[in-house]
Amino acid sequence: MACSRDPEGLPLMSARHGTGTRGIPRRTLLWGALALAAAPRARAGGSVRLATYNAALTRRGPGLLLRDILTGTDPQVEAAAEVVAMAAADVLLLTGIDWDHDLRALGAFADRLAARGVQYPYRFARRPNTGWQTGRDMVGDGRVGTADDAQGYGAFSGVRGMAILSRFPVEVEAARDFSHFLWRDLPGARLPQRDGRPYPSEAVFAEQRLSTTGHWEVPVRLPSGAVLHVLAWYASPPVFGGPEGRNRLRNHDETRFWTLFLDGALPMPPPEGPFVLMGDANLDPEDGDGLHEAIRALLAHPAVQDPGPRSPGARVAAPPDRRGDPALHTVQWDGPRQPGNLRVDYVLPSADLAVQGSGVLWPAPQDPLAETVAAASRHRLVWVDIADPGA
Repeated sequence: MACSRDPEGLPLMSARHGTGTRGIPRRTLLWGALALAAAPRARAGGSVRLATYNAALTRRGPGLLLRDILTGTDPQVEAAAEVVAMAAADVLLLTGIDWDHDLRALGAFADRLAARGVQYPYRFARRPNTGWQTGRDMVGDGRVGTADDAQGYGAFSGVRGMAILSRFPVEVEAARDFSHFLWRDLPGARLPQRDGRPYPSEAVFAEQRLSTTGHWEVPVRLPSGAVLHVLAWYASPPVFGGPEGRNRLRNHDETRFWTLFLDGALPMPPPEGPFVLMGDANLDPEDGDGLHEAIRALLAHPAVQDPGPRSPGARVAAPPDRRGDPALHTVQWDGPRQPGNLRVDYVLPSADLAVQGSGVLWPAPQDPLAETVAAASRHRLVWVDIADPGA
């Protein structure tokens, strides 16, 4: 029986807000710590901060995330809001956030950010493939209607989606959603095989989409009037998926999509003008599970630059067996049967953009910010500052 369980789980950690040194509210200390740590708020004139964050804003059923946000007291939601507000990105891609038709949960979360002084008047989200049922046995386990039988693994429609929050106008009508693109239509698609044939059947791959969650191109109008194309994705974890390695192969091809897209090798043309690739690839270039060549090829693409965002906390927390640079890690998977800390979240500007700074919001253990960051999500927020190309 094929299985593609979600290894992320649901965060059960809590953020405790009390008083710090000499009665100073801990939240005040946290804001001050950030200015000295991973995400400085001071920027050069004309700078634009881009960020991606798997905020773990996902719950076990539809509507539960909205309920938790609206209470204003859910410790994980409040910790995630603290992290996002502290980073103060101009354009933020959230992954791991439950989608609903009217974007009520996203709006409610934006309200929690506004209460912290960070306004995001422009928002974008499309229905993800996660939980989008097909009515077919997609994995060959003899059952229909399970989480495995959705276009992307999920127990309900919209679970663990993506969303963009922006200080600058999002050109919604010009956005392109590639999430319906069929896996089999990717040139050189690495479909799962059994006995030399696609498994479980050709019929499955006549409707199986490539995107576990989504692949988007979303234009954002910067203050100078220049348009920045946000290329967003959130890939399947490369684990489980049966002996055919379904999830590992799909994860590889979800990242390889962008390499082919930038090469002009897909039916849809690449963007004209500067872009940034942002998202959770669930794939490290050196360590962990997965076919590493996909992300290596993307990082080495001539149209892309890798600023190499680093943090002090990742280096300290790294397990000893890592081949890659531990300071680049963006997630802490250190529990039983976990793959260890990895670099899986990326902000990759196009080669024609001027990078002014970058980092991962992962403070060292002694930093008062560390508790809140850990309580929010196992992932860490990744940010890159660029010069507005039209300024």
